[in-house]
Amino acid sequence: MLKVTDLHVAYGQSEALHGISFEGRSNETVAIMGRNGMGKTTLFKSLMGVLPLKSGHIEVAGNDVSKDESFRRVAKGIAYVPQGRMIFPTLTVEENIQTGLENATHRVIPEEIYALFPVLWDMRKRKGGNLSGGQQQQLAIARALVTDPKVLLLDEPTEGIQPSIIKDIAKALNEIRKLRQITIVVSEQVLSFAMDVADRLFVIEGGRLVHETTRANTDQQHIKAYLSV
Repeated sequence: MLKVTDLHVAYGQSEALHGISFEGRSNETVAIMGRNGMGKTTLFKSLMGVLPLKSGHIEVAGNDVSKDESFRRVAKGIAYVPQGRMIFPTLTVEENIQTGLENATHRVIPEEIYALFPVLWDMRKRKGGNLSGGQQQQLAIARALVTDPKVLLLDEPTEGIQPSIIKDIAKALNEIRKLRQITIVVSEQVLSFAMDVADRLFVIEGGRLVHETTRANTDQQHIKAYLSV
């Protein structure tokens, strides 16, 4: 569903990603683990077309999107929940979700969205800025899902969120993946969350993928060593 081949990304003269390659299959969640400053957000922005590629290829369901602008990537099946959530604070929950339907043929929010996130149904008339961090994260995921993506990118979804809500988000992501057979790629520093959702885990360090493991074979101490400062 997602194929990333030999990705190189630079800020000016300074190369930030040095030949990243990985794949995400249908009905699979992949976690990209790493400390701050190791290249997670740069990778996600380049997948979404916010940062241009120096070289390399990105394919979604067999379509090369490497040179496409962000909105074209959305049309071809990528949805992105950025770090910090980026919801519209002055719009209601319902209006926030509807922004994801901007290019859809129908403007009705699918019932399954509210079934996945019941709290959003309860708060649908409330302003997005009045929600807690965890509720805003659920809102940002819901908004991304209404674009009916093939690939869902989540950049640091647990940042600043209380543990009970993190569990809810993990459960919802597992349901979404099974329901829609999509590929989910999450960047993360919380290993327990990654272990709850990911089939495979990668570690990024200095703009390179330096470790790969399946969930079943994960040596948690080994990954924690990469994550510790």
